[in-house]
Amino acid sequence: MDVLIHVFVALHIIGIAALLGGFLTQLKAMGGGTARFTPAMLHGALTMLVTGAVLVGLNQADDQSVNNVKIGVKLALLVVILGLVYVQRDEEKIDKRLFALVGALTTANVFIALLWT
Repeated sequence: MDVLIHVFVALHIIGIAALLGGFLTQLKAMGGGTARFTPAMLHGALTMLVTGAVLVGLNQADDQSVNNVKIGVKLALLVVILGLVYVQRDEEKIDKRLFALVGALTTANVFIALLWT
């Protein structure tokens, strides 16, 4: 079971890398007002959602404790991120504030995962 959990943790990290990496590659364009949500950002958010749900299930099945409040907060942030990226995915230009919000929420999600014990 531990190997399976570690595989899904790795996939979860790949999802966050795609989402955050897509944001970081658009920073220069954000300064010019031409930033857009890339397909990698959408797929990264979806990967995080699916692998996160699987990780919660696997940890509960393995009788490990799960902090449901932490998972709920992370899920709420991810749903907002996913909603924004999904709705605006075909737009040629994204408002700077909206684009920055996705980056800030993504970064907050990372810090919650790492620092909330």
